[in-house]
Amino acid sequence: PLLKETDATTKCMDDNNYKKDMCTDYFLKYKNCRKFWHGIMMQRRRNGVKPEMPSADERKKILESMG
Repeated sequence: PLLKETDATTKCMDDNNYKKDMCTDYFLKYKNCRKFWHGIMMQRRRNGVKPEMPSADERKKILESMG
């Protein structure tokens, strides 16, 4: 689920000669996305739902339901 954020962060780093301070927004988006999906995974684990990480279709529905 973090592919888009990972690619954007990597591209920013490449474009800015690996100056992290130029890409703080991308790092923040990645961190927030990771935190969100980790929370979903932990909730599913507690509820005994398998697989713990939702499929791509399930992830899309979760995001659509949030607006």
